[in-house]
Amino acid sequence: MKIAMLARNPNLYSHRRLKEAAEARGHELDILNTLRCTVHIASHRPQVFYNGKPIAAYDAVIPRIGASITNYGLAILRQFEMRGIWSLNESVAIGRSRDKLRSLQILAKHGLGLPLTAYANDPKQAEEIIRAVKGPPVVIKLIEGTQGIGVVLAETMSSAKSVIEAFRGANVNILVQEFIKEAGGTDIRALVVGGKVVAAMKRTGAPDEFRSNLHRGGSAEVIKITPEERSTAVRAAKRMGLNVCGVDMLRSNHGPVIMEVNSSPGLEGIETATGKDVAGLIIDFIAANAKDGATKTKGRG
Repeated sequence: MKIAMLARNPNLYSHRRLKEAAEARGHELDILNTLRCTVHIASHRPQVFYNGKPIAAYDAVIPRIGASITNYGLAILRQFEMRGIWSLNESVAIGRSRDKLRSLQILAKHGLGLPLTAYANDPKQAEEIIRAVKGPPVVIKLIEGTQGIGVVLAETMSSAKSVIEAFRGANVNILVQEFIKEAGGTDIRALVVGGKVVAAMKRTGAPDEFRSNLHRGGSAEVIKITPEERSTAVRAAKRMGLNVCGVDMLRSNHGPVIMEVNSSPGLEGIETATGKDVAGLIIDFIAANAKDGATKTKGRG
């Protein structure tokens, strides 16, 4: 197969591993800098150019689109889809996952476990939404934040109101969520490939840090998840429309609650913690499922 990967940094662990896994299986994988791709829009001729030259035909595309260029990256990916090129994760599903509010609305609609969450535009409603999630303490997060950036734990009503007012004063959109104290600064990352959990790890935050993201200095170890946690991760991936994703969950007193569904999960932490060849499993899934014209949305939406 001939596979394109949309990624800005070919040297990242995840990107190197996917390329190695593809080539070890006899496939060709080209890493294309997303920002060097352009689209030429003309009736009946959806084209993608790379460094000014038309992109050759590919059997599949792996989107590894950075959060800071989501809109541009999705525009490029939609153009691939309109050409009938199969995408590991489709543009519509990635767009859902990058909007935390939309993600939670979709998951809530289908009855998946979530922390109590509130959203409002007017900072004068700060106390209302804090009480709606049974706080304080509460977790306040940017709707489009990643890797734990833009996530604040506010432990008193006054501090929570101050943070909300500051974020809204900067004209950024936020969510307010209940603080799951019993999680103890740990979470679970379940990696789903093709409707199956292929690896899972427990992430523990650094000392005095409530966020467990590895980018924030957390540590990871292999974990055996419960059947309920496995089912939650698989259902979340299905409802979001993602073939590959990392589902982040907390263990609450009332069962697993989903914090985020990551459509471009890093592989280093989970491969190191579990010893599993996750990159190889992803490439095998592509080889088994990629078919010309099989993109469901064909770039729409």
